Amino acid sequence: MSDPRAAVIRVEGVSRWYGSVVAVSDVSFDVQPGITGLLGPNGAGKTTLLRMMTGLAEVSSGRVTMFGEPVRDNPALYRRIGVMSEHETVYGFMTGRQFVTLMGELRRVPDLEQAVDRAIALVDLVDAQHRRMDTYSRGMRQRMRLAATVVHSPEVLILDEPLNGADPRQRVHFKRLLQHLAGTGCTIVLSSHILEEVEELADTVLLIVNGKLAASGGFRAIRAALDQRPYHVRIVADAPRALAAAIVGLPSVEAVQVDPDGALVVLSRQVQALQVELPRLAQREGIRLRRVEPLDDSLESVFGYLVGG
Repeated sequence: MSDPRAAVIRVEGVSRWYGSVVAVSDVSFDVQPGITGLLGPNGAGKTTLLRMMTGLAEVSSGRVTMFGEPVRDNPALYRRIGVMSEHETVYGFMTGRQFVTLMGELRRVPDLEQAVDRAIALVDLVDAQHRRMDTYSRGMRQRMRLAATVVHSPEVLILDEPLNGADPRQRVHFKRLLQHLAGTGCTIVLSSHILEEVEELADTVLLIVNGKLAASGGFRAIRAALDQRPYHVRIVADAPRALAAAIVGLPSVEAVQVDPDGALVVLSRQVQALQVELPRLAQREGIRLRRVEPLDDSLESVFGYLVGG
């Protein structure tokens, strides 16, 4: 358990449900200064959790505090937080500078012009600040949104899927920018459904699956937790019985069954190894693979993490 004295954010036994649908179930963790990655498949409950952490959504049970204070209905605390949602919320008819200025005005930032200059320079968009935002690339809009998020110099940044839609060059720039902000003492929580993104950025990773905290720790601990979990993988091939006879000998395979429709269902605790071994085996046996897909309810994105997708 992390040291509560060092925790900037504490989430204690938090649940959130909508009627009979449980979005988040009894989640507890601490967030210390630095970058914390909230990792999980789409629909795992990450956005709901982030909304409760920022006070935008009420908890059904449990407690969320930031700097030792409750986050819900706490306007003074909100001045210390910057939030960037997953959905793109920009006005295309505005220039980048007008957009950042508007966000600063809403937050009553003192010395507004200097604050806007500083925020835009931080995201390296000084040359584009007087262009309309509907002329920006997706990555540029994300960076200008980040400028608007940090114009009031928040102590905590909450970012929901900030790298979505960015091209590789923009991703590199954005990652360096977040690392710079963390180096200045800012506490950053970002969500992602891609393990490699979180690996490159986060000091601590929180794995959310089906609304629950499945694992937490450094990248290696999360990778180990994922590798240890048994997964069912469905394989469609031209010669299923011949493939089944060959695949059962792979070290990554624990069990194989052939469905009535001829597809194989493989149980594996080493999906990453299976991803490497399976094509080699099929090529050696002269068998054509037509489809390889996960069967577990929460596995789709996790499978992608493990096979490098």
